[in-house]
Amino acid sequence: MMEKFIVDMFISLGVPEEDAAVCADVLILADRRGIYSHGVNRLKQIYYDRIRQGIQNPVTRLEVVRRTKTTAVIDGHNGMGMVVGKRAMEIAIESAREYGMGMTAVRNSNHYGIAGYYAMLAVSEDMIGVTGTNARPSVAPTFGVESMLGTNPLTFGIPTDEDFPFVLDCATSIGQRGKIEAYEKQGKQVPPGWVIGADGTTWTDPSRILRGLKEGTCALTPLGGIGEEGAGYKGYGYSTIVEILSSALQAGSFLKQLSGVKDGRPSPYSVGHFFIAIDVSAFIDPEEFKRRTGDILRELRGSKKHKGQKRIYTAGEKEHIAWTENRGRGILLNPRLQQDILRIQEETGLSGYDFPF
Repeated sequence: MMEKFIVDMFISLGVPEEDAAVCADVLILADRRGIYSHGVNRLKQIYYDRIRQGIQNPVTRLEVVRRTKTTAVIDGHNGMGMVVGKRAMEIAIESAREYGMGMTAVRNSNHYGIAGYYAMLAVSEDMIGVTGTNARPSVAPTFGVESMLGTNPLTFGIPTDEDFPFVLDCATSIGQRGKIEAYEKQGKQVPPGWVIGADGTTWTDPSRILRGLKEGTCALTPLGGIGEEGAGYKGYGYSTIVEILSSALQAGSFLKQLSGVKDGRPSPYSVGHFFIAIDVSAFIDPEEFKRRTGDILRELRGSKKHKGQKRIYTAGEKEHIAWTENRGRGILLNPRLQQDILRIQEETGLSGYDFPF
């Protein structure tokens, strides 16, 4: 029911039905894989509100502005990020199928949901998928307190001989705005070290943090945390790589240009992405590759465990467990999210959905 509601909501905003189905698929997959920060939780604030404000186009006009046998530069013309992202990875896959590798770089797009969705498109073709995206400034560089970088995920999907692929889908910051929004809705405090204030202190109140991120009085910290003691420079470095590949290759916007504000008014975010597809068969028999990859992961999980720990996981395993457990279930909505859904129903006039709240 929730997936149909999301599709109908997007259609009511002018998104073509086929594109609306893609957007819903990305959001629902996030929740089913347990990535609640990027699922239905973002429906209203990120997509519904932006389309209604006129800063995101519901109809996606994707334009390939430069093309070689293995590469493409794509202009998303401020359309739906999920639609742009899926097509961009498909183009990379098409190149990889013929030439072994393919890469696309995208400019003028929008938030594209969980990055793992696109990496898994390549995995389904027995390919390695890589993707990243820049985003509105929210992360301070090491030794800084000003929001400069986005949360900038660097994501890999790799096929295995197991029931699930290896999927490393995470930001290059410790936390993300979506997780902090989820903490606020759940009434929880943010862990110390995730956020740094302009005075250099760590903040933990999610409501204060969300205001501060908007006002520029605090910033998220890179992987490794504040300063160099926990190797925060590593997360900062990886985030910068994602920023470069998401903007410099395609003459796209970067850093403060992605703030979503121009002359004091809301404006398009114009984010950039990149997508890489690597055909495993260009290097080795895919079944042999998947077996060896599976052996690596199984040896890691079978290694000696820390005292008191029952299990070692590899990337993508917890998400697969969540997906397995969530099959056949509805999407869990906290009270704040329920109010968002009811408000969308009221404003759009969508009816016929007997939600249990």
